[in-house]
Amino acid sequence: MARRATAVSLACLLAAGLAPPLPLDATPTSRCESSAARLAARPAVRPTARPTVRPNAGMPKATGPRSPLPEDVAKVMAELKVRLRGVAVPARITVPTRVVVLTDGRRKVSEQAVKAQIDVLNAAYAGRNGGVDTGVRFKLESVSVKENAGWFTDPVGGEKDMKTRLHQGGAQTLNLYIAQLSELMLGFASYPYWYAGAPALDGVVIDWRSLPGGPMTNYDKGYTGVHEIGHWLGLFHTFENGCDEPGDGIADTAPEARATEGCPEGKDTCTHAGSDPMRNYMDYTHDRCMSEFTQGQADRMHEMWTAYRRSADA
Repeated sequence: MARRATAVSLACLLAAGLAPPLPLDATPTSRCESSAARLAARPAVRPTARPTVRPNAGMPKATGPRSPLPEDVAKVMAELKVRLRGVAVPARITVPTRVVVLTDGRRKVSEQAVKAQIDVLNAAYAGRNGGVDTGVRFKLESVSVKENAGWFTDPVGGEKDMKTRLHQGGAQTLNLYIAQLSELMLGFASYPYWYAGAPALDGVVIDWRSLPGGPMTNYDKGYTGVHEIGHWLGLFHTFENGCDEPGDGIADTAPEARATEGCPEGKDTCTHAGSDPMRNYMDYTHDRCMSEFTQGQADRMHEMWTAYRRSADA
């Protein structure tokens, strides 16, 4: 979905000679997870089959957030080589985080819930659930509440207006918006290589029901935030490009032909060595099955931060 089947929205140079950013010609993306499991918590709505690709894939481009193009992985990898030449990549990153809680007049997210989400982020990125310590941490700088029923119920349609008015900070500041998304979307995020073309639209949007202890069945551990912020830090889905090279551009995440649905015991969809990385935060499994980032993903976050976020604020 730009985490799990939701859409990844935008998620998408300090040193001289850095290459210009990639052209902003993609459509928004997001963590598009299947809504079947989520709808299970809402009996009044008839569940639909969970798609094997981002749920918004069949929607008109205008209705969903921007998504990266399949060829973006190779383009970004090539550009990183140029942008990082002679540039030191930091071993540790602390992300100043500003949270905006949107409401329709009835506040559904407490400050305690926001702090619980930040705790989940720090645990996941520290490798406390499994996988590696990515060296990335999040520092909560502010929590604000904004009443706007339109933005709360349709943060995709109102994205430009909402973010233009509410966004604070530069490329290194995470603006995390908490709203209520559609049945086909858990959240969406911008990628770092999109920042130069649309700085005001940078940030991550997640559904309030996906916060830790939230009412969304199978997506209630706060990992929608972990997944979407992975996009904001520069990671693609583990199933990006299917079994074809360069996949997601990470050497230690095995290729997988399609997103993982539910929480299977195992899955191996490509002939390449290695089972599908279905425990990875950048796949689409249920929250209880997500537990890790790899060292390659950790390295890529730091590279993307240096090339596109730190440099933009220089």
